Amino acid sequence: MDDSNDIPLLGQDELVARIESLDPARRHIVAVAGAPGSGKSTFAEWLAGELEKSRPGEIAVLPMDGFHFDDIVLNARGHRPRKGAPHTFDTGGLAAMLARLAADDGSEIAVPVFDRAIEIARAGARIIGPEARLIIAEGNYLLLDDPSWAPVRRFFDLTVMLDVPEEELHRRLTARWTGFKLDSAEIERKVEGNDMPNARLVIAKSVPADMTVRFASLPKA
Repeated sequence: MDDSNDIPLLGQDELVARIESLDPARRHIVAVAGAPGSGKSTFAEWLAGELEKSRPGEIAVLPMDGFHFDDIVLNARGHRPRKGAPHTFDTGGLAAMLARLAADDGSEIAVPVFDRAIEIARAGARIIGPEARLIIAEGNYLLLDDPSWAPVRRFFDLTVMLDVPEEELHRRLTARWTGFKLDSAEIERKVEGNDMPNARLVIAKSVPADMTVRFASLPKA
């Protein structure tokens, strides 16, 4: 899915100001959560760019998708059709990574990044160095009210939820799968059989965020 023309609406200035008010003397982790298709990656990169203007070199992004279980594990467990659902992520690994980042011990840390072109996470694909004073963690389930996901929340200094209407999520998710050259029936099975149930779960079962930001898609110029 191409979110390149999405822009944040209602509250983005307040969000940037709130983050900039955090004590710069220590490292902070900000969580950006939202349903599949809500544009979290685009928003996180936009937010990082805005913060870089006043704090160059001090901002880093940690994508939750890097902690997908590999397809080998999902196939062995019979979970491949639900890839992207909450139980298909290594939540313990994510919590351990957040703990390392929060420790702020002066070391550089290699983090995994999900390669959507091959639907596989690449280990050590991004380095977060000691100069990073603010980490933006982004992902669907960072605020999910679930025992498996609850341990990650203790590392967040500020939490943000992206609010996108369900019909817009459906449109974006359909467009995402269209890029994989699937037929319409297979796209519908993926969207309605997995993506939208996951989206509805995030909307209904996430704990309240510190801030909610409306994030809408505008037509291309």
